Amino acid sequence: MKKIMIIFGTRPEAIKLCPLINEFKKHSSAFNTIVCVSAQHREMLDQFLTLFKIAPDHDLNLMQENQTLTEITSRVLTEACKVLEQVKPDMVLVQGDTTTTFAASLSAFYHKIRIGHVEAGLRTGNKYSPFPEEINRTLTGAMADLHFAATTRARDNLRAENIPAEKIIVTGNTVIDALFWVRGKIKAENKNFIDLFHPIDFNKKIVLVTGHRRENFGQRFINLCNALKSLAQSYPDLEIVYPVHPNPNVKKTVYEYLASIPNIKLLEPLEYEPFIYLMDKCYFIITDSGGIQEEAPSLGKPVLVTRNSTERPEAIDVGAAKLVGTDKNMILKEAIKLLTDPTYYASMSHINNPFGDGRASQRIIDVLLNYSY
Repeated sequence: MKKIMIIFGTRPEAIKLCPLINEFKKHSSAFNTIVCVSAQHREMLDQFLTLFKIAPDHDLNLMQENQTLTEITSRVLTEACKVLEQVKPDMVLVQGDTTTTFAASLSAFYHKIRIGHVEAGLRTGNKYSPFPEEINRTLTGAMADLHFAATTRARDNLRAENIPAEKIIVTGNTVIDALFWVRGKIKAENKNFIDLFHPIDFNKKIVLVTGHRRENFGQRFINLCNALKSLAQSYPDLEIVYPVHPNPNVKKTVYEYLASIPNIKLLEPLEYEPFIYLMDKCYFIITDSGGIQEEAPSLGKPVLVTRNSTERPEAIDVGAAKLVGTDKNMILKEAIKLLTDPTYYASMSHINNPFGDGRASQRIIDVLLNYSY
């Protein structure tokens, strides 16, 4: 039996790793699976663990308010080291591009423990965009022994960095596994989350907004808020729904600029089930989230990406998403076009999702069952 430790710390990682953890449970005769969380995010992480009924074996509990990158990196590195020395796994699995991902991988490397990188190979080519994620995932890739790439483009990025082809497996993205599972659960249980969404009029067109990227802090978030304000005032029958990230660099700006506008509904951060319900009900999405760029095509929702570059160009290439940056006029132009041009809307909403079919976790397990440790 092989001992696999899965280390993560944020809500996006949890969304993409919980389906894989539950797939591991189906193979308990082959794997001893140990779950370790850093709690880089605390509340938002715990929500998803509860949804998937996963109890961590090790909780580093490292969350501190407004912590710096240096602080969280050093704490994850130090505390992960202690757990690895205790558990001595055959392989560590990490996901994506968070600070937890990079620091945990570095700790595993120092202990000469094999590393599997889920969602490997995403690149923008700009080390400051997104910041610090582009460097986190690039350095994790340099240390990894197995690279589970979501798409052929991600595989090609890794090959361009001289990663051997036999170490790269194209699996699709596990976020689609999570999306399908949760959407099925919502429908089976006939949920509508009326208590959460009572201020929202679902008879109107809804624009869903999220934002949290560090590179957008400051003037770029102000530009986004001004665009949303103009959109809301120009289209009073529109509902703009914005679950606001708790980071004070985001929350303070959003509430200062948007709290007084009647048809902009500012919500507390949502758990994953109601968030997927809201995605399913909205007309289109404005976001800087990488995960939403992956999820939205499966729900037929166009995405306006408030970034200057994206490591998920597949969504751009197939027409499901468009880069609009944080230029007020560009955001407004594209949002109005989606609201007023049915042909344009249809061209972005009727897309086969390039990021997966809901079977990525199964493919990863198949590889690990046959891997020579």
